[in-house]
Amino acid sequence: MDNESILNNIKSDIQSPNPDAIIIGAGFSGLYQLHSLRNLGLSVKVIEAGSGVGGTWFWNRYPGARCDSESFTYSYTFSKDLFEEWEWSERYPGYAEVVKYLNHVADKFSLKKDILFDKRVISAHYNENINKWQVKTDSLEEFECKYLITAVGCLSSKNIPNFDGLDSFLGESYHTGDWPNEEVDFSDKRVGQIGTGSTGIQSAPEIAEKAKHLTIFQRSANFSVPASNHPLSSEFKKYIKENFEEIKNTIQSNTNGHFFKFSEQKIFDTSEEEREKIFENAWLNGGLGFRACFNDIAFDKKANDLASDFIKRKIRKIVKDPQKAKILTDIDHAFASKRPPIDTNYFETFNKDNVSLVDLKLSPIESITPQGVKTKNKEYELDILVYATGFDAMTGPLLNIDIRGRQNLKLKDVWSEGPKTFLGIQVSGFPNLFTITGPGSPSVLCNMIVPIEQHVEWINDCISYMEKNNIDHVEATKGSMDYWTKHVNDVANETLFIHAKKSWYYGANIPGKPRGFMPYAGGMARYKAICNYVANQNYLGFKFSNSDKEETFVPSKISVDILIKDLMTKKNNLNKKE
Repeated sequence: MDNESILNNIKSDIQSPNPDAIIIGAGFSGLYQLHSLRNLGLSVKVIEAGSGVGGTWFWNRYPGARCDSESFTYSYTFSKDLFEEWEWSERYPGYAEVVKYLNHVADKFSLKKDILFDKRVISAHYNENINKWQVKTDSLEEFECKYLITAVGCLSSKNIPNFDGLDSFLGESYHTGDWPNEEVDFSDKRVGQIGTGSTGIQSAPEIAEKAKHLTIFQRSANFSVPASNHPLSSEFKKYIKENFEEIKNTIQSNTNGHFFKFSEQKIFDTSEEEREKIFENAWLNGGLGFRACFNDIAFDKKANDLASDFIKRKIRKIVKDPQKAKILTDIDHAFASKRPPIDTNYFETFNKDNVSLVDLKLSPIESITPQGVKTKNKEYELDILVYATGFDAMTGPLLNIDIRGRQNLKLKDVWSEGPKTFLGIQVSGFPNLFTITGPGSPSVLCNMIVPIEQHVEWINDCISYMEKNNIDHVEATKGSMDYWTKHVNDVANETLFIHAKKSWYYGANIPGKPRGFMPYAGGMARYKAICNYVANQNYLGFKFSNSDKEETFVPSKISVDILIKDLMTKKNNLNKKE
């Protein structure tokens, strides 16, 4: 930790040893929530495990780490001045530029003085007698607060499969989600990479450029579309600065939080020739917008098959070795039903003489050995082993903390059969605990900054309402939580996500994790409309209370649960597809 961070920590400790609110995490969510609650006049602390701001981006600094949302949309929009003064250099920013941006934000709004770095929260227990959350860190410091907000990120708890002999490897090993600060030297090294999801697809081309030999162990084949990344022109930078309102309104009003909109065309309403031209233009333009070139790719399996076939044909054309191409196109899910990666020269990497591909479906890993990786058919001797094996997504970062609510109720017990929330924001039985982009919210299915800003602002308004009305507690009712959890799964079943139940969206990458679709697939615009409706109905589905008057502020004599159930029905306009 540098001297400035130490001084800021000391100042913060002196100013407010037990603040009104504690935020866990100093990434995009935590920084904006800190700024917002400060503006309410509350005292706030942020507790951050890293030695600097950045959240997920602080740890995800592996070779090739890059945002898959376009830079000018991956920016806060709460401040026009901030938006216009910052200048991105590329279409898709690398991790270092994202961290630089977040440091700029933290410095502009003097946020670091209220952040405690290098401290990991290990427990948070609610004390009913005093209406306080008692928070403990790994350095055994203890804090108390009225409001507890988790800003822990959806993809921040690394996952390494429990291979036999996992700790026996004598070489260097790294996980893409916990990369060291110092540069890893791949030169003249035999490198093995396990995993070909989003991080693996980004890291493989970079590692192949430097390694003596790279062996990629593919667990499951994946779609990917070129990012077509490039430096931003001076003309486009000027456009960004002059069109703040248009950019903000577009990303906050569409279904996915991105600047592109879904086409109104359906695949089978176009001729085969026209369809091919549209696919080709979308491929050349690159990025996540490929999935939006027709409006039925995400819902119609036959339409999706045509998009999938186009990408597979592209892979076969790029990859010169027919056997490698066959392994890379042996894809078992519909396009975009798993997280759809975008890449820079991923498939081209397999044309390099120093890159080999191992199909783990045919020859599974039996163990990690002192020398490398042993599959069913062969042992591969390695100097460096890279785990691009993903995360215990969405619930993992929260369940890594011992969170207990009323009557010592454990969050892990409430979620023993899968996560339950109301709106992804609160869990019944856990008063004054807010989860930014928690399970049950659009989160990972969107450009993340959009649901982050929407959540922070909703939480801020709710806390402001409580402070103005001298309310002690707020929590979701059990009924609203149960109905919302059912709704999340019902909406997912309307899409092609049901064709990829082995994905981390369902928790399937973690042995023993309960299966259930975790993000909300109804679209950001639809979700935001529901959240606004709930708030405008005096926070329908939540119960407010004071310590001496239980449930005084429930907003209606009619059952809140019945109203929430009605809100989720298809008769309601809010439930229409955007």
